[in-house]
Amino acid sequence: MRPRLLGCLVGAVIAAGLCLAALAVMIVLRPGGQETPRPRPSPSATEIVAERRLDERRMELTIRSRALDATTKVRLLLPRGWESRTGWPVLWLLHGGLDDETSWTAKTDVEALTRDTGVLVVMPDGGKCGSYSDWWNGGAGGPPRWETYHLKELRPLLEARYRAGGRQAIAGYSMGGQGAMLYAAKGHFEAAASFSGALHILGPGVPQAVMAGTALGCFGTDWKRIWGDPEEQREVWRAHNPYDLADELKGVRLYVAAGEGDLVEDLANRAARAFAGRLDELGIPVRTHFYRGGHNHTSWQRELHRAFPLLMSAIGAKPVR
Repeated sequence: MRPRLLGCLVGAVIAAGLCLAALAVMIVLRPGGQETPRPRPSPSATEIVAERRLDERRMELTIRSRALDATTKVRLLLPRGWESRTGWPVLWLLHGGLDDETSWTAKTDVEALTRDTGVLVVMPDGGKCGSYSDWWNGGAGGPPRWETYHLKELRPLLEARYRAGGRQAIAGYSMGGQGAMLYAAKGHFEAAASFSGALHILGPGVPQAVMAGTALGCFGTDWKRIWGDPEEQREVWRAHNPYDLADELKGVRLYVAAGEGDLVEDLANRAARAFAGRLDELGIPVRTHFYRGGHNHTSWQRELHRAFPLLMSAIGAKPVR
C-alpha cells in the first residue's frame, strides 16, 4: 500500500483534542502586505506572529503556540460584513491525516457554500498525524498538545480578537472526523459532524491501522507517542475514543457519514456504524448517511453539503446580504 493511503489510515483512525488558553501581542500584516511590528512578548508566551489577508474572505494567521512549542497556521473564511459586528456564529472544519489548514479551501467548494451565510469558518492546522490530541509521550506529556492549543489557546483568541461568538459547530473528515466528535464531547460545540472518521478506535483492526498509518504516513514517528499501547494504556485510548465518550454528546446535534469502497473507508464505515449504534443505545439522536464511495474529498464535500443545514441551524447562522 502506498504511504499516502496508509497515511490516510491515520485520518480514519486517530484524532481528538481541542482546548484554548490566551494569546498575546501580534505583528499585523495588512491586506496590502505592509508589516506593522508590535512589542514582542517573552519567547515562552503564545503569540500571533503574522496576520495576512489573502483576499476578500480568506485570512491566514501564523501563531506561535506554547502548547505545541512550535509555530502553526490557521485559515479563516470571513463572513460578509465581518468587520461590522462581533459575535459571529462559528464553524470549525478539521482536516484529515497528512493534510493541513489549506485543504478544505483547496479541495472542496466550502468558500462557495458559505459565501452568503453569516458564519465565520475556522480551519486550523492539526498536524499531519496530530490526532487532535495532547500526546501521551510515554506518560511524560508535553508537546505536541493539539487539544490544548485548539481549545485553550485558539478558541479564546478567535473570540477576543476575530469577532467569533460563543455559538459554534464543528465538522471534519477522516482524522478530523474523530477530532470533531472528541471536541464536541468536551462540551464546546452545539453540533458536530464526522465524515469518514474513526469513531471507535478500539474496534477490530483499528489499533493496527493506527500503528501502520503513523509509522509509514509520518515516517520516523513512534506511534505509541500519541496514546501509548492499546492494551497497556487502554484508559488513554478510551479517553480518546468517541465510542467510549458517546454519553458526553447528549444535547449536541450530530451527523455521522461513511462510505464503502476502499480499505480505509470500509474501516471508517464499521467504526461509524458501531458509534451510531452506541448513540442509539444511549437514546442520543444522530443523523447518519452510509453510502457507496471512497475515502476522498469528493465524498467529504458532498457530506458537508448534506450536514450543512443541521450545523447552521444549531448555531443560528443566517444568510447575510
